[in-house]
Amino acid sequence: MQLSVTLLAAARSSSLLTERFDDDRPLDHAGWYEVLRAAPGLGPLAAAELRYCSPTPRSRATGDALGLAPLVQPALRDCDMGRWRGRTLAEVTAVEPAAVDRWLADPRAAPHGGEPLLAFIARVGSWLDTRPADDGTRIVAIAEPSVVRAALVYALKAPPSTYWNIDVPPLSAATVTGRPGRWGLRLGAGSPS
Repeated sequence: MQLSVTLLAAARSSSLLTERFDDDRPLDHAGWYEVLRAAPGLGPLAAAELRYCSPTPRSRATGDALGLAPLVQPALRDCDMGRWRGRTLAEVTAVEPAAVDRWLADPRAAPHGGEPLLAFIARVGSWLDTRPADDGTRIVAIAEPSVVRAALVYALKAPPSTYWNIDVPPLSAATVTGRPGRWGLRLGAGSPS
């Protein structure tokens, strides 16, 4: 069974400097403008037989603005950041620098009381491996950049520390192809073909 899963990062809901953990704000004005500007180039995503999104308002709005009408998937939610939810990295670092250092260094650590990075990667990977599809099925999933990073680390069987080295800008796409447990990365124009 060969699948093609295009992971599309949701448009932004805030500037990078004001991004917050577990940010569930809707698209901001700039995010809407980005979606409208990028829509023609992302048109091929409409050919996907299965269309999903994370439960965040910006992921749902990105999918709807692109005319994809994606199905919400709870497994594609952002990493549970516990008591750090709603705070910026700078705010947390100012109050808990040692905890932030531990969280960045140890993928099993959850000093915030939420989900460890390893568990987050495994959850997203489990979703990827359990897609109900036939051979050749094309899938698109719109999610937070962190979810896209987690999916790529899982698919490539990369060390968890790789997560911190993957840059996923808003509306960027990456496609993984293969089958459960055997995924490869295909770079291209974001087409699910």
